[in-house]
Amino acid sequence: MAKKKLVKTNAVRILDQANISYQILEYNLGKKPVDGVSVASEIGHPAEHVFKTLVTTGGTNKFYVFVIPVNTELDLKACAKVVGEKKIEMLPMKDLLAVTGYVRGGCSPVGMKKLFPTFIDQSAETLEYMIVSAGKIGMQILLNPKDLQNITKAKFASLSKGTS
Repeated sequence: MAKKKLVKTNAVRILDQANISYQILEYNLGKKPVDGVSVASEIGHPAEHVFKTLVTTGGTNKFYVFVIPVNTELDLKACAKVVGEKKIEMLPMKDLLAVTGYVRGGCSPVGMKKLFPTFIDQSAETLEYMIVSAGKIGMQILLNPKDLQNITKAKFASLSKGTS
């Protein structure tokens, strides 16, 4: 039986080019909706190590990327303060593909159309590893938080409202 060939996403290609060590984790939720807590369960890792990528807007063509644990909620007020805006809001779902090149459930902080200002929840700073989307539904990347910080030029900050 032939081994399934791994599809390389933009995120994976960028990590390869930068010689960053990572591991690909694949999952299949079938027809169930994709949510981070389900993905964490499916890949067998604690939700505190699995992060979702959220994109916000602070006005005309100003976009910000936030990477937070899947079992938390983005604190928009804290995030606005972090980026120096009066107010930010979630990017409408209909605009996600056009702005980032990714779809909901497959949005990676690595390899977006542009390198937007990126912020990683400070809880990742002390973790040995973190897991983010590889840029397609069904595929995750396990990597060192400092490597993600370097490749996305991110800053660590307090971004989320407790666990759900």
